[in-house]
Amino acid sequence: MSSRLGAMILAGGASSRMGVDKATVLWRGRTAVERVAALATAIGAEPVITVGAGDYGLPLVLDEQPLGGPVGGVLAGATALRAAGCARALVLAVDAPTLQAADLAPLLAAAGPGAAYEGLHLPMVVELAAIPADAAAGWPLGRLVERAGLSRPACPPEVATRIRGANTPGERDALLASMPPDDNAENSGAD
Repeated sequence: MSSRLGAMILAGGASSRMGVDKATVLWRGRTAVERVAALATAIGAEPVITVGAGDYGLPLVLDEQPLGGPVGGVLAGATALRAAGCARALVLAVDAPTLQAADLAPLLAAAGPGAAYEGLHLPMVVELAAIPADAAAGWPLGRLVERAGLSRPACPPEVATRIRGANTPGERDALLASMPPDDNAENSGAD
């Protein structure tokens, strides 16, 4: 059986608290979606798709119910990744562009059917076959995590802020201030 890992970036929210599309917000010269996609590619996910309504230059899967919540996005992304021959999915939020590969390592290393940090539903790694057949777009993300049987390792405190990401300009400013100065050094002057 294939263990091929694909990645989906959930980018279907309204971004109302940010005031602009979170996927297009610049983080040291690169958009949030570019940063999240680069991370997924760096850890070996292929393909990397976005799920939502916006075209960000990556393969796009439309939400069946626009603004219908993250589980609807996961279900649409899972269908596309299955069709691409993937057995597992890395599910990422577009509003967490400061995630690092080390933050994802415990989730990627977890035994099947996958993992999401305790108290946080994204990011998650999930075997696509573990997604319940009766899962529906209106479900809370926590229900999907529970019903899929994902393990829930403790989240290191220093990682939690990066995982929660930025939903407001103030949260973005705080995360930018915490980024290492050499992060994306080739564009470090841009903001």
